Amino acid sequence: MATQEYDRAKEATDRKRREVDRILDDVARRTEEINTARRALGSYAAAQYRAGAVGPTATLIFADSPQDYFDQTHLMDRLSERQRTAVAEYENRRAAAAKQRTEATRRLTELTASQKELSASKRTVQRKLAEARTLLARLTAEEKARLAELERKREAEARRKAEERAKAEAERRRREATRPTPAPTPTPTTPPPTGGSSYAAKAAEALAFARAQIGKPYVWGATGPSSYDCSGLTQASWRAADVDLPRTTWDQVKVGTRVATADLLPGDLVFFYDDISHVGIYIGDGRMIHAPKPGAYVREESIYYMPIYGSVRPA
Repeated sequence: MATQEYDRAKEATDRKRREVDRILDDVARRTEEINTARRALGSYAAAQYRAGAVGPTATLIFADSPQDYFDQTHLMDRLSERQRTAVAEYENRRAAAAKQRTEATRRLTELTASQKELSASKRTVQRKLAEARTLLARLTAEEKARLAELERKREAEARRKAEERAKAEAERRRREATRPTPAPTPTPTTPPPTGGSSYAAKAAEALAFARAQIGKPYVWGATGPSSYDCSGLTQASWRAADVDLPRTTWDQVKVGTRVATADLLPGDLVFFYDDISHVGIYIGDGRMIHAPKPGAYVREESIYYMPIYGSVRPA
């Protein structure tokens, strides 16, 4: 769960940083527009100076604001239409730039807060990883052997469940193949299953990418290309099929169509544990590709290795 909190904070920080960069670019563009408008006003002032008098445009430039000048209606009439247009343009651009600078300041404040949250999440994950390593280092040889045996039993149970699932699926298909074809009905009584050729094509692209990542290390917070965490792998895999997924398992589970375990198709996302803290991409026959945990590598594994929370068809 701590890793997902870090991933969510990192995603929010990256998004806010992009927003700030965009706004600052806009501020720079508007500042250049103000300078262009100011140069136009300056040209009017220079012309009036060359005529031998400090005219209204020069007075305007040295005023506190163009609006203050406009309030002097007896001078307003002395401006030509072109000059009034230039002044209005200058005022509009200056107001827009001031608004953008205010927005940039607000977004920078949000970015700073998001960066602090990201740092706190990172420290939490690092602390928990350090605690786990310390605990593992303190285990006796007998305790390590017992843990290894529990791990072997867990893997054997996962294989057994996967085999049972495969046998049950094969039996279901055999019965369907030998069942008499029912008479056609004018309208179906149940909706057609989701999926189809377009989904299969996209799923094949996502799975091809996921298979190419097998053997790369799990690193918390990583989204590739050299390492991944669980949701980073599923996000990158489906991105290869031009499907954008959110960053965290908590958000990925909300995208697409929920499907039952019995109806899984290759490419579906399978989520685990009550806190939805892990995800893998289904490949068929009760197996998935996933980035398991720190110290492990992207690999194929039974979906029954962990308690299943639910599954989603993302495309």
